[in-house]
Parts: sequence; C-alpha cells; structure tokens
Amino acid sequence: MFGDLNRVELLGNITSDLNMRTITNGTNVVSFGIATNRRYKQNDEWKDQTDFHNVVVWGKQAEGLSTRARKGTRLFVSGRLTTRSWDDPNTPGKKNYKTEVVADQLILIDRFEGKKESGAPSSFKGEDKPAKEEASDEVIDPNDLPF
Repeated sequence: MFGDLNRVELLGNITSDLNMRTITNGTNVVSFGIATNRRYKQNDEWKDQTDFHNVVVWGKQAEGLSTRARKGTRLFVSGRLTTRSWDDPNTPGKKNYKTEVVADQLILIDRFEGKKESGAPSSFKGEDKPAKEEASDEVIDPNDLPF
C-alpha cells in the first residue's frame, strides 16, 4: 500500500524583497511570493502566462535565505502545500484561506551578496566586497549555516 504524497517544486523569481520576522516562540520565518512563467502556443500564436505562489521558509533556512536573496532572485523551491484559514476581523462570519508552499529545500540559482545600507558597499560575512549577483547552485542546508 502506498502512502500519500504532498510535494511541490517551483523554479521562478522572487516577487518582493524578503522580510524576516520572529514569532513568539523565537522561531524565524520568511514569507514571500515567487513567480513562475509558462509559454504555450494557442492558434499559431505564442502566449505567456505567469502564476504567483506563496512560499514560507522557517528557522535557519529563513535566516540564511534572508541574507542571500532579494526581489528578482531566481530560486528553486521544494516543499509541501498547506492551506491555513482565519476569521476575517472586518466581516463577521467570513473565513479567509491562503495556500502556501512550506519549503524544505531551496537552491539559489543566483544570489544577492549582503544588503546595501546607507550608501555603504554591501558585505557578506564580514568581507569587504560589493554586492553582486552570480550564478550559483547553492543548496541552503540549515545544518551548514554559520548561525
């Protein structure tokens, strides 16, 4: 007998800069959008379609990703789908739903090195080098991060 499978894999671009937050138990979390593009032919004409997906990254992976990625970074995300719900505070009786990918593996296709602050050159891990994007197949493993 086979068990169930809940698996999602996406390759796309991050749609906004990442903001890490810490929840009440001290765990870090980053939520962001990723856009995936599809090109298909319809009646001898090429069409482009973009889909937007919500992604959540927890713990050490959230910390590492927040320093290595920004809007536009190309990223491979692997994880599971989950849907959460909450009552709308402005409309009694209305329930809101959000489906998200909870990531367990991330591969940066390109990377942003550090964050620019007040016009100073960006640095990463104490190095004095300017921020740049470079091709990378880096897998962020939370056990390998220096945090």
